[in-house]
Amino acid sequence: MTDFKVITYNIHKGFNTGNQRFVLAQMRELLESEHADIVFLQEIHGETRRYKKKRGSFPDVPHFEYLADRLWPHYAYGKNAIYKKGHHGNAILSKFPFTFWENIDISDHVYASRSILHGIIELPGRAVPLHTLCVHMGLLESERRRQLDTLMERIQSHIPRDEPLLIAGDFNDWKSRIENRMEADLGVKELFVELTGRHAKTFPVWMPILPMDRIYYRGVTPAACTCLASGQWRTLSDHAALSGSFSFAGSPDADQNPALQA
Repeated sequence: MTDFKVITYNIHKGFNTGNQRFVLAQMRELLESEHADIVFLQEIHGETRRYKKKRGSFPDVPHFEYLADRLWPHYAYGKNAIYKKGHHGNAILSKFPFTFWENIDISDHVYASRSILHGIIELPGRAVPLHTLCVHMGLLESERRRQLDTLMERIQSHIPRDEPLLIAGDFNDWKSRIENRMEADLGVKELFVELTGRHAKTFPVWMPILPMDRIYYRGVTPAACTCLASGQWRTLSDHAALSGSFSFAGSPDADQNPALQA
């Protein structure tokens, strides 16, 4: 049995709660300390010229490249909010190569830009790829219903049922309204619900009461889950990060591959 680890994290554009400090370097240190194989990020800058007075603490490269630099050689980025002085969106960082990625616009209106980043990752020793979808949905329930329709259509039309799938990100679904459709129509399960009986509460990080962030899966076996909301994590983004481990149980091609066991 071979395990792999994922993290999902809304990084709040690299600022701490209240936007008083730019903490991307601290975020990188903590993310690296978790040694995840795949990282799903929301609200990450691809380009910004907005904070010139604070430029000394800003990296000279896109923030997803800065976070990926030392541990994740492969990454994909999809912008979903574009403005005069830059853009931000979703990113997926990976220890393993992408064979394809595409950003799907699910914006309901120009003032609430959202997207789904779909990346297909080639895992060493695996006969089929791993599909990864990084999601950031809107704040309004009517908006999320339409975005869920797009997400489901994408999965049903582009992802074969026999290929493993992870969907992670900030769903803004604090009332758990999407759960039944996700499981009934897509056959996916939510990691924390499956292992603990309930969704992880991730927002706000200093007193988490709302289950905003999720990790859904299909075609893999859940092994462990952790909500990263204490210690140094509590001083960074306004969201807690979620960590999850999975396995390809009973798969001989994965069990015999040392690259996946590292």
